[in-house]
Amino acid sequence: MPKVSPELLSILRCPVTGSPLVQEGEELVSTAAAADGEKPRYSIEDGIPLLLPPELLAAANAAGSSQHDSKA
Repeated sequence: MPKVSPELLSILRCPVTGSPLVQEGEELVSTAAAADGEKPRYSIEDGIPLLLPPELLAAANAAGSSQHDSKA
């Protein structure tokens, strides 16, 4: 499991709520709930936190996969 350093965790903030983040397994979780009542969760890939709100992460993943599919 990739572990985010305590130094990095001390400065990271949730882009949705502005609150600190804590690591739970292979995700970072906001310490405060968003407007929908849920605590935003962010994946960690190769030791790098992906701090995009869920709707933007889905769009980024879709754009990234379409770029890789259209090789000539």
